[in-house]
Amino acid sequence: MRRGLDRDELAAVVARDIPAGSYVNLGIGQPTRVSNFLPPGSGVTLHTENGMLGMGPEAHGDEIDPDLINAGKIPVTELPGASYFHHADSFAMMRGGHLDICVLGAYQVSERGDLANWHTGSDDDIPAVGGAMDLAIGARDTFVMMSLLTREGRSKIVPVCTYPLTGIGCVSRVYTDLAVFLLDGTGVTVRETYGIGFDELASLVPVPLRRA
Repeated sequence: MRRGLDRDELAAVVARDIPAGSYVNLGIGQPTRVSNFLPPGSGVTLHTENGMLGMGPEAHGDEIDPDLINAGKIPVTELPGASYFHHADSFAMMRGGHLDICVLGAYQVSERGDLANWHTGSDDDIPAVGGAMDLAIGARDTFVMMSLLTREGRSKIVPVCTYPLTGIGCVSRVYTDLAVFLLDGTGVTVRETYGIGFDELASLVPVPLRRA
């Protein structure tokens, strides 16, 4: 029996949590889906690493313009007032503290908010940090969107990251298919769960969990 949220359902949860007026970058992978669930007039402005401000939802069919893509090479739409700029200017926005939120995928998140999302350390893994380090440190808040468990059933929320770090103490929220976790540097709080009870969730995650 299916339990938990699928990727689109999880993206909708993240979209609802982004305050109006925010400038937001959506990382490659699951986070790109969030753009599809921001309603018109949401007041959220999406920034792309490859040089766009005012990105809309993914493009389909006749909407597709091969020159209009996000950092993950997915065709996207533009909203009224969208602007384009050099890649270096895009990184200056990221590094200069001009983004309110970035939403990134992850291999691991530690209980104190450390992020590992660019390399597993495996010899056959291709390192691909891209702009993740700039985003994780430059944005005012870093949200992570990922499945809670690996294919082997191990928790991606861990006491200490064993993979190479992207950022230290930068993650404030983790959105997963089974629960939303809040991290404040002193511990991990479970805000809500999906298709699983708190006690079972606690048995899967090897760090102490607090109830909201």
